[in-house]
Amino acid sequence: MKNKLIYTFFLLAIASCNNKKAASEEEAVAGATPVTITSIRYEPMEEYIELNATSAFLQKWIVRSNATGYLQSANVQLNQTVSRGQTLYTVKTKEAESIGNSINILDSTFRFTGVNSIKANGAGFISQIDHQNGDYVQDSDQLAVITDTRSFVFLLNLPYELRPYILHKKTLGMILPDGEQLIATIGGNMPSMDAGAQTESIILKVNSSHLIPENLIAKVRLIKSSKGSANSVPKAALLSNETQDEFWVMKMIDSVTAAKVPVRKGIETDSLVEIISPVFSPNDKILLTGNYGLGDTARVKIINAASPKNE
Repeated sequence: MKNKLIYTFFLLAIASCNNKKAASEEEAVAGATPVTITSIRYEPMEEYIELNATSAFLQKWIVRSNATGYLQSANVQLNQTVSRGQTLYTVKTKEAESIGNSINILDSTFRFTGVNSIKANGAGFISQIDHQNGDYVQDSDQLAVITDTRSFVFLLNLPYELRPYILHKKTLGMILPDGEQLIATIGGNMPSMDAGAQTESIILKVNSSHLIPENLIAKVRLIKSSKGSANSVPKAALLSNETQDEFWVMKMIDSVTAAKVPVRKGIETDSLVEIISPVFSPNDKILLTGNYGLGDTARVKIINAASPKNE
């Protein structure tokens, strides 16, 4: 009987300890910070800078009047394609307009008309019209503008300190506002710089299956560095101090505890940052959200494991 009582008391003591331990664990979990986790990635990375490039036609021909008088005909329309030497205007001098056919009446051998032809001095399309049929114009007045379609380029505004990133390169990637991606060939640079912005214009030539309008702004990517395979984590997983000279991640060391792990970072993209050291394994669990403001070690509660596709 005595042994039975001792055994019963022993069981009750064990049960009480287990209940206290379970309650303590429940309290710890209840007070833990909810977090999501991610894992290390192994994939190619590129660090780049995006700059603006504006489309432009470098060559434009000015059609000018070759006499003072009245335009008798104007064979021009906006966006009309013209060839070199094509007659665009005829102008009758003011003297001919004044005396009419008087000279021919006096002597028919003169065959005087006083009408001059004005021809296109280059091939392209009519991009501007300044005068129409019947207008009175002075000698050398601008009548129209012909844009040379063969001179179409993008002009990249490149800060001078970034020149090393295009040296020895022949092509650059370009993205138009509608998302279309093009490969641009570097065609040299303009001989002068913008004095205020200290940028130079780099000429980029593109081959497009459709007409690109002038003054369109595209994005050009300058690759600063790239790696075929890099260990990386989402940017949200990386923490830093105020001066951003120390970096760390919070790594799970057991099922409910996360610890601070100092890291050395490498190149960055819009969403990822390379971890140079230490070397993490694919099984390491790194905090993705809920990590901000945690101490060197912290009690946490994993609410879900973030999928790399959704990070």
